[in-house]
Amino acid sequence: MSKADPSRWRTALSHYAQSALVFIVFVGGWELIVDFFDVPVIILPPPSAIALSFWQSLLAGELGWHLAVTMFEVILGFVLGAASGLLLGFGIALSPRAERLFYPYVVAFQTVPKVAVAPIVVIWFGYGVSSKVVITAMIAFFPVLANAIVGLRSAPQDQIDMMLSYTASRWQVFRMVRLPASLPYIFVGLDVAIVLSVIGAIVGEFVGAKEGLGFLILQKNFNFDMAGVFAILLVLSLIGVGLHLLMTTIQRRVLFWANSNQIHVTGL
Repeated sequence: MSKADPSRWRTALSHYAQSALVFIVFVGGWELIVDFFDVPVIILPPPSAIALSFWQSLLAGELGWHLAVTMFEVILGFVLGAASGLLLGFGIALSPRAERLFYPYVVAFQTVPKVAVAPIVVIWFGYGVSSKVVITAMIAFFPVLANAIVGLRSAPQDQIDMMLSYTASRWQVFRMVRLPASLPYIFVGLDVAIVLSVIGAIVGEFVGAKEGLGFLILQKNFNFDMAGVFAILLVLSLIGVGLHLLMTTIQRRVLFWANSNQIHVTGL
């Protein structure tokens, strides 16, 4: 095992080095092209101006506060949406009657653009954090629901039959066969949902908000501060990547026995 560790570290460092090189080439090329063609800052700001705007917003304190508000909306909305998706997904997967009663309406609800529903939600729940949490939960709901249903139905039928032949209860079959088989799929749904939650929070803030990164984007757009807009977009990208890495880390710790190549993403 000790002989394999250096090779693993070299491979990981090589991957990080390649990613860093691509980033440096991209940012450097962007800066050179903007300077060479004298592109106006209002159309495409150079990376140096974006970095300066980010640093100034950080020092002024506005970025930290709006970031905290958006993160609160993202996390709370994700938790509510994921919990609702899991509960309804378990019910639909385990009960044909529940599937007949609820699933058509869930699919119909999913086809409605959330951007069109967002103004209604803001009217119902106000311009505060509540409406953003609801919109975020709506977007995070369906990926978890779909993957929970697929995961529970992926349990091997021969294992279920064997458990039933030993007079196992439905709860025992669920806990010992269906739930372990569904966990890889559920984590994929959670991974998709937590990234989409960032989009949900920003959509809600675009429609109507007094704080948050989406509100800050609209404010800087109104002031033609394109460097500031790009700086916030960079922050949102980093949030998405960070949440994805966090969920991937949790998945690897919990599902150390699962083969990731056999996991299929549904609900996108």
